Amino acid sequence: MAENGLNEKQASKVKLYTVALIYTFSIGFSFLAIKECVPYADSLTILAYRYDFALLGVIVWFSVCRLLGKQQKQPKDRPKSKLYLTAGFYVGFMILQITAMFFATSVEGAIVFAVVPIFAKIIARIFLGEKSTILQNIFVVITVAALIVLIILEATNLTMSLTGIILMLAASISMAISNVFMRYVRGTFQPIEITRTIAIGGFVLFNIIVWIRAAIKGDVHSLLDPVTHPQFLISIAFLGIFCILLSAQFMAYMLAHMEIVQSTIFGNASTAISILAGAILLGEPLTIHHIVCALLILAGVIGLALAPAPAENSGKKLGD
Repeated sequence: MAENGLNEKQASKVKLYTVALIYTFSIGFSFLAIKECVPYADSLTILAYRYDFALLGVIVWFSVCRLLGKQQKQPKDRPKSKLYLTAGFYVGFMILQITAMFFATSVEGAIVFAVVPIFAKIIARIFLGEKSTILQNIFVVITVAALIVLIILEATNLTMSLTGIILMLAASISMAISNVFMRYVRGTFQPIEITRTIAIGGFVLFNIIVWIRAAIKGDVHSLLDPVTHPQFLISIAFLGIFCILLSAQFMAYMLAHMEIVQSTIFGNASTAISILAGAILLGEPLTIHHIVCALLILAGVIGLALAPAPAENSGKKLGD
């Protein structure tokens, strides 16, 4: 019996880190798809279409589950407010991120977003009572510091504005809070339910914005033109289904089985993968600092994953 229990535990851990790796690579390669979309639409239109495909994926998911008879009935009296807050902060992160890009470059944004694990760690400590060991903190610092150094070395011109910094910090905090809520509601809502709420919220909000904007400009045709290009459709489908639907699903699953800081640190690894993928797939220069920083980030992520967590981290609820 003990051996069976150990095997199940090992299998569960393999599944968890497989999900984490898929999440990391999906987000890491998203920039390639975004670059493919840029010639056909602006950032807000791209984001609206991303949520269109995310919602389409959710509809297909639930339709298939219903046809196969695998859709589980859930209690109707569950508190929905925390679920809506989880989705609200996630979508809020997207809004703040887009707005921040008007005042700062993507490189500058990446530097600020690199500290999301630290924000999440602080918020989780306050509201969930999750503690961390000195060894865990060392690995977090290594990963965050290596990523920031890598981004700075990649930048040719950093001109941070105060408005941009404030908006990007707000976006990072919003994402961190969303992650904390995802972990909080893990015992009440399934990951797909969290993802569905995020997809519906983003779909409604961003489509209202882009259609109102198009109506005011009298240029509705510009919204429909991108979908006539197969290259745009393929890329936006990847961004919506993999980088919103599945990534939110994977993050919710990770947060249900990992501490906040362990889950969010994989986002830093995805940023490093984005830079390295650009060097390998797009022929951009690959230097020694790429390799050294990437190895440090990888070491930090692996170290944090393997480092033993404090025994008292039982996942207290908000406000307990």
